[in-house]
Parts: sequence; structure tokens; C-alpha cells
Amino acid sequence: MLPRPWNLRAADTPDHWPPARPDPMEKAPLRILISGGGTGGHIHPAIAIAEGIQAQQPDAQIEFVGALGRMEMERIPAAGYTITGLPITGIDRKLSRRNLGFPWRLIRSLILARRIIQRFQPDVAVGVGGFASGPLLWMASKAGIPTLIQEQNGFPGITNRLLAKRVHKVCAGFPGLDKWFPSDKITETGNPLRRSIVERLEQSQHDATNHVTSARAHFGLREDKPVLLVLGGSLGAASMNAAVRQLASSGPLAKKGFQVLWQCGGRYEQEHVEWADAHNDPFLVVRGFIDRMDLAYDAASIIASRAGAMSIAELALVGKPTLLVPSPHVAEDHQTKNARSVVDRQGAIMLPDDRVVRDLGQEVRHLLNDAEGCATMSKALRAAARPKAATTVANAVIELAHP
Repeated sequence: MLPRPWNLRAADTPDHWPPARPDPMEKAPLRILISGGGTGGHIHPAIAIAEGIQAQQPDAQIEFVGALGRMEMERIPAAGYTITGLPITGIDRKLSRRNLGFPWRLIRSLILARRIIQRFQPDVAVGVGGFASGPLLWMASKAGIPTLIQEQNGFPGITNRLLAKRVHKVCAGFPGLDKWFPSDKITETGNPLRRSIVERLEQSQHDATNHVTSARAHFGLREDKPVLLVLGGSLGAASMNAAVRQLASSGPLAKKGFQVLWQCGGRYEQEHVEWADAHNDPFLVVRGFIDRMDLAYDAASIIASRAGAMSIAELALVGKPTLLVPSPHVAEDHQTKNARSVVDRQGAIMLPDDRVVRDLGQEVRHLLNDAEGCATMSKALRAAARPKAATTVANAVIELAHP
């Protein structure tokens, strides 16, 4: 049995820490603080968890805590939630002047986190990774408030590793996290996706043929030829962009027998759209960013993607033959760990970043000529899907509040 959180009244001063405990018989709407962010891979599951909680407890009061200047300060309000920013930052891996100010930013963030807790009086504090999770969950645990981490990746970030022994529960996106977290605290839930994404992807499975036809028409693709969907993330990936250009430059895609739908990334859009226009291959469609990913997935026969945790969660729901190209530029090489957990289940093929330019076309042709292998891969990938992950994590949060 977990203790009820201390009553953090707005009237309590920082000197009165921790405040007195509440009456355990008192019933009030659930109050949840969710902290973290920095990238879409942390922000999207945070919103999905909030949606999962409110689906079960519509009167639940949820607030977010992020890092000032990071993308969550815009994305969270756009989703309809309140967020407070902390002045926390990371530490540069190399010596820098910015690192000299880190201790002061950390101290100030801890003080502000305590004030947020005093004002909001949460029943549970949830961390999804990112700089802001550290101060908020640290102060919540010191106040006896039940805490939960949702770890998206197969290799935890430094913030979550530092919090491992202090939190009450860990909801894991991938297996094998008992190397970093106490095994009795871990529940393998999968990674929570927003309800709108899950509903769109599941709807696509019901009438696949019609969805393929309309999706390919949406992008100006031919219905009768296979489609390779290349995803380097919303910002793009230089190596995957180079691979597509190499593929298209080596001869008409029509002779290779497949079309390419290419998300090159917003920062690369002008360069690659101009190149594609000059190249003038009708089997090549390029977009800086694809906002209707459900249609892109429907259009695809084969998908080549980075191995971010949330990308893999979506790809598992889609269940199409997949080439995972882990980014070498992420902390602790966590995308390789993510990819390995899927590849070990025969749910995808891993293509190292330093081979993608040379081998992408060869791997695609191999898959197109191996219908039986593709079917086996798709089945294994779908088996890894967790469409109810948001509900499962939400249940864990609610159970911590009402043990």
C-alpha cells in the first residue's frame, strides 16, 4: 500500500515542507502532474496518457510541467492543456560556458517544482523523460507523492535512470528494462499513442483495398505499383535523403518496379523538392512533412523509417514490411536498441545508417520478391502492437492515486 500524498496546500510556504497529509476519506477529482518533453517522442506519449486518464476520469485535473524554450511549451497548450516551464537544461557533452550555469538552473528548477507541487496538490506525478521530469519527480518523491515513469525507449535516458530508485512504478515501452529499473516496478505496457492516431490506423485495417486506392490517389501515386514510404522523421535525415536520391539517380524508378513516397523533412524541403522537380521522375513524390500519416501508411507497400520509439509504436499498428534505419545521432544509441527489440522478434529488418545509401534499393527489391517473408514479418510486427497502451498506463496512474 502506497501512502497518500501529503496535502500540498497553496497556503503552505516553502519553509513548511513537506506539508501535512490529507484526510484519506476525502474524495475529490484526481489531480495529475505530467512532466517532461523536449522532443515529440516525449510529448506525444504525455498527451496520450492525459487523454487516457480523462477517458476514464473525465473530471480529472491534469497539468504539465516542461522546460522553458522547448517544444512542449507550444505543443501542450495546442492540445488543450496547461503547462508551466522550468529553467532546466541538459549538460553539454563537451566543456562549455553554458555548463557553468547548470547548477543554478537546476536549483531554481527544484524550487519552482516544489512550488508547483504546493499549488497543484497532485495525487500522482508522472514523468515521460526529458529535462523537466528530473526536478518535478525528484521533489514529488521527497513529498511522498506516488510517482510513475513512462520510458519509451529500449535504453532509458539519463533523467529516468537517475530517478529509477525513487519512483513507484515504471511503464516500459520495450522489454529488457530490468537492467536499469527494479524489476518489481516494471510493467511492459508498450508506448501510448494518441487516440486519434490509433483510431485512424485501426480504421484503415478494416477496408484495406479501398484505403490503398484513395491513399495513393491523395499523393498522386499509381494504384497498380508498389510504394516505398521513406520516413526520416519530421526534421528529416540526411542519410535517408541521400539514399533516395541515389536510388532515383541510378535509373528510372519505373524500371525498378516501385514508386517512392519520400518525407524529406521540413528543413530539407526546398532543396529536395527542387531536385525532384528537375529530376522529373513520375514515380517519385517528395514532401517536406506529411500531415496525413494515416494515408501515407495506407499507400505504402514497404516502409523505411528511423527507429524512434513512437515511430515503432505506429509501425507495429500498421504492420507492413519495415526497414528500420536507427539514427546514429541520438543519446546512448537508443534507436539501435529500439530496432533490435523488434528485429529479434522477426518484425523488421535493421539497416545501419552507414549502409542505407548503398543498400536501400537492394533491400527493397529483396522484400518485393519475398511475399512469404513479408507476410511473416508483418505478422510478427503486428504482434508487437499495443493499441491500448495509453489506457494501460492511465490505469497504472489511477491505481497509484487510489491504491
